[in-house]
Parts: sequence; C-alpha cells; structure tokens
Amino acid sequence: MGGAGAAAVTSPVVAGAVIVRAGRALLIRRASPAGALLWSFPSGKVEPGETAAEAAAREAQEEAGVTVEPLVALGSRIHPATGWRVVYVACRLLSGDAHAASPREVAEVAWAPVGRLSGYVPGGVYGPVQEYLDGVLSH
Repeated sequence: MGGAGAAAVTSPVVAGAVIVRAGRALLIRRASPAGALLWSFPSGKVEPGETAAEAAAREAQEEAGVTVEPLVALGSRIHPATGWRVVYVACRLLSGDAHAASPREVAEVAWAPVGRLSGYVPGGVYGPVQEYLDGVLSH
C-alpha cells in the first residue's frame, strides 16, 4: 500500500519572531525542549489561513507577552534540532514587557546580547538571521 495516491506526511511550518532591542535579541526558554533546542526565538506553528508574519507576531504575544510589527522574512530552513521548516521574521517591538506569558510552553525569557547568542542556540544562529542581527548592531 501507500502508492502514489497516499497523502504525504508534512512537518509543520513554524514562524520565529526575531526581535531586537538595544543590541539584545528576545529569546524564550522552552518548558519542554524540542530535541536539543532549549532556547529559541518566540516561535510556533503557522495556523491554516495565517501568514508566517502573522504567526510570528501572534507567537511573540502568546509566548513572551510583547506586541510586535512584522517587518520582513529573513529566510527559512529545516531546523537542524527539530526537522521542522522554520520561517524567521524580523519584528519591531511595539509594546509590552517580555515575560513568560504561557508558563505551559515557556519557562523564562531573556534579552540575550546579540554577540552571545551562540551560547544559547546549539549549532549557532541561522546565517541570514545572524546577518540581520549584525546589520542591526552596526547601525
């Protein structure tokens, strides 16, 4: 069985909100790590009918309690720790004090110095995201 007519199993598409303030990037520490991934940008599954930008903004609100404006998609990849497709979206912080807004999902939040993200993210930050962060810091 499982010939050409079988439905393909697809992994979820996840949107990550890349939010920078004063040389620091907002990270969340997951209550339940996804593989080796403990710290990440606020992120979650893109819901049906939702764009990656909309999902990134929603997840920033749901997970970290901040309101953001999506600016631009920075790129996407299959995440090496989870195997999920992640679309990274640069977002501008509009309001809110970051906190663990969803204790079931988020253990804590941190404004991590952009130059030290490799200490939080195993395997380093995705290249196009790092380029964006470097560009933000140079202004």
